[in-house]
Amino acid sequence: MHDDESVPKESKEPLEENSGVSRRDFLKISTIAAAVPVVAKPNLVMAAGTEVPVQGPGKVPMQFNVNGKTYKASLEPRVTLLDALRDNLDITGAKRVCDRAECGACTVLLDDKAVYACSVLAIEGQGKKITTVESMMEGGQLHPIQQAFVQQSGFQCGFCTSGQIMSTKALLDRNRQPTEDEARRGLSGNLCRCSAYKKILESVMTASRLMRA
Repeated sequence: MHDDESVPKESKEPLEENSGVSRRDFLKISTIAAAVPVVAKPNLVMAAGTEVPVQGPGKVPMQFNVNGKTYKASLEPRVTLLDALRDNLDITGAKRVCDRAECGACTVLLDDKAVYACSVLAIEGQGKKITTVESMMEGGQLHPIQQAFVQQSGFQCGFCTSGQIMSTKALLDRNRQPTEDEARRGLSGNLCRCSAYKKILESVMTASRLMRA
């Protein structure tokens, strides 16, 4: 044990006497300063030297173009496109299965590109053309892709089918006559827990022939 007299006097002086700020207050101030971004203007923050608009955290008005129709909703910016479609717009063709961008059951087209709706924020879908499986059937007639899946029994439980169909549409829209290898790669992001992959591939190739005819 050291006698108090052996300890330098300055080490025993509290921080308040040296700086006017206690150690506890200093830590609080440091934590707050690190957590709060520098705000340039109301609803704007600086990010990489650029002013970026801030949305939320409360609900904000949004507008979507889904299957050629305009929809409006008030949503928090954190809401995914999948949740917005199913829970707010009552468009339920895209299925929630893994909810982590792994299975493809929630696949929709965003400006004609296949995306996982569970991994896209709804706010990102504004100003873009959103296409879901509900748009495929017109005038009571099945789309050739849907016809092909029926003819070839390209499904079992059917839970992944809407995502398979939308990925097939994205593939055939850009390549009307794919090879089997190209078809496999085009649908590689879609899982079928029933393992109906052979029938799904046959459905894609049949859909290719029907669409060319």
